[in-house]
Amino acid sequence: MAERSEVESLSIAAACRAVMLCADPGAKLMTARAVARGWRAGRIAHQFDCAMPDRPARPATPELLPPSRMPRRGKGGSLRSRIHMLHALAHIEFVAIDLAFDLIGRFGAEMPRDFVDDWIAVGADEAMHFAVLNRRLRALGSQYGACPAHDGLWQAASETAGDVTARLAIVPMVLEARALDITPLTIERFAQADDAMSARILTRILRDEVNHVSAGTKWFKFAANRIGVSAPNHWQMLVNRHFRGSVKPPFNDSARDEAGLTREYYAALAY
Repeated sequence: MAERSEVESLSIAAACRAVMLCADPGAKLMTARAVARGWRAGRIAHQFDCAMPDRPARPATPELLPPSRMPRRGKGGSLRSRIHMLHALAHIEFVAIDLAFDLIGRFGAEMPRDFVDDWIAVGADEAMHFAVLNRRLRALGSQYGACPAHDGLWQAASETAGDVTARLAIVPMVLEARALDITPLTIERFAQADDAMSARILTRILRDEVNHVSAGTKWFKFAANRIGVSAPNHWQMLVNRHFRGSVKPPFNDSARDEAGLTREYYAALAY
């Protein structure tokens, strides 16, 4: 883990790289927080002087499996089902820390300084989300790493490593937007299982995810306008080219609208 003084002596690109090269979850969490504090305080230089790793460092656990080999979590309210669901969500947030800092370090040089401000905030949120979910897992007798997880999120990052518009189109505007659609039902399931604490945590995370999708949509529109293309049409082309899944209902249209991701983007691809 990089100490605060070490992080603050780095450029923003090197600081992002330091986050990504932390394998230990606790070290990644603390380094991400230190980078966010240092950037906000003006102690980290707006310089892009190193490349991002092809893959972030990962801890020995959880075991990473292809999505097709992931065990079924079940939809019931048993303790085992709730632990598996919380673990899956914690893994998503853990990978999302790297996605935010990779986005900054990989593409920040070609974008305005405000781009870094927005994605530093997202990265700090993802670190907080991981921390509270792992704390909840521990309260339920488990911890991050106790269940297998899949590597689909980083596959999407690798697929879009060469194009900021593609990365924004797929990660915040497809994958995080999907969380807006399914999280309300997940919250309801925890509430029905009398797990009010987990439901409250997910409600907080859902509010933050609206802001993350909003940041993705904002900067995607900026990038599309810069190259003189229709943002909705360009988004649809990029999704067809780079996304291996499907864009399918049900959609949380109100949350998507709040984030600026209106139906003109996704309605034509829905089936």
